Amino acid sequence: MNTDTNNGGFGTRAREVVLAAVRGLVLAVVMWPISAALLCLVLLSVASIPLGVGIVTTPRILGAVREFADVRRRLACEWCGVRIPSAYLPTPPDAHAWTRTVALLRDRQVQRDVLWLLVDCTAGSVTALFPAVLLFYPFEGFAVAAGLWRVLARGETYWYGFVPVNGQLSALGAAATAAVMLVAAYRLTPQLLVAHFRITRAVLGAGESELAERVRVLTETRRDAVDTSAAELRRIERDLHDGAQARLVAMGMDLGTIEALLDKDPAKAKELLAQTRRNSVDALAELRDLVRGIHPPVLAERGLGDAVRALALRLPLPTEVTVELAGRADAPVESAAYFAVSEVLTNAVKHSGADRIWADVHHGEGMLRITVTDNGKGGAEVGAGSGLSGVERRLGTFDGVLAVSSPAGGPTLVTMEIPCALS
Repeated sequence: MNTDTNNGGFGTRAREVVLAAVRGLVLAVVMWPISAALLCLVLLSVASIPLGVGIVTTPRILGAVREFADVRRRLACEWCGVRIPSAYLPTPPDAHAWTRTVALLRDRQVQRDVLWLLVDCTAGSVTALFPAVLLFYPFEGFAVAAGLWRVLARGETYWYGFVPVNGQLSALGAAATAAVMLVAAYRLTPQLLVAHFRITRAVLGAGESELAERVRVLTETRRDAVDTSAAELRRIERDLHDGAQARLVAMGMDLGTIEALLDKDPAKAKELLAQTRRNSVDALAELRDLVRGIHPPVLAERGLGDAVRALALRLPLPTEVTVELAGRADAPVESAAYFAVSEVLTNAVKHSGADRIWADVHHGEGMLRITVTDNGKGGAEVGAGSGLSGVERRLGTFDGVLAVSSPAGGPTLVTMEIPCALS
């Protein structure tokens, strides 16, 4: 019984050792060229900013660096349980590429990403290679002891590590050294891979102050979401009380009157029946409008793209909608995006003085991006009392951002961005 347990434990440990060595080899051999290439691209792109080329290329290259860093974060968590936090600042897509480039270069997390590329190309590759070397190098020592030293030495001294091999006795010394290394590999290889990822975390991970700021922002957005939900609940209660509920009460009173008039005044009873029927139709319409305001059926059944198209059809202005979505986002994200678009379109109709509106909905690079453009008078801004501030709070619940470009005289461009995946 104990023998089986020990064999199982040895087998499990051996698999962990081999897996750690192979993973370290992948990090050192496969990932190193990517790190080096990205580092060179970043340096070249930043250096070309004065020429104007880097203004266009830098955001894309830094975006690729972020994706590569996220892959390393995911591998650290999945392979060794090392969590590497990040605290990227939101960078809303702006009409001016210069603004986006400067915002990215000022982001401390982006700066850490670039520094990590340098460390990963040097010390990171060495520490990632340690587990593989410690496990696989001893087999060369055993081969040397088996006679390979005669082929390798060719009459001269062959060095296996720090052991000079020039005869069978010294070859056995190389084998003894290899055995010690193999025992060390059995004990230390998984821990060496963990140490590599901890070094990565030391360079790539966000600091406590940045994480605290991130928590503060998330707390504010959560509070705004709770306040918004409470206000929405009060609106629903008010609409039910003042609308459908009042009509239903009136219908009940009319039915009582009809019951009393059936024998005394059938004509009057018939008239009240017709009125009650109209009230029931109105009450049903109000309930449908209320339900549509909570969660539009077209959004639930056909998704965000068709829901935005349905919104556009109800507007009094010509509205052109372009949708490029390969799937559907989570229901809460779709709902937030829908009502954000609805608010922006309503503002455009009421305040812009435009005679045409364009809406674009698409998904790319892990972001749901929606832009609403009108050819009105401009002057829109996010501020206290503005409908756009409510949109900003709604998007902030999902880590989304809102960008508004509305110079005097127009046009107005409102961009909304929510990180999400489509399914």
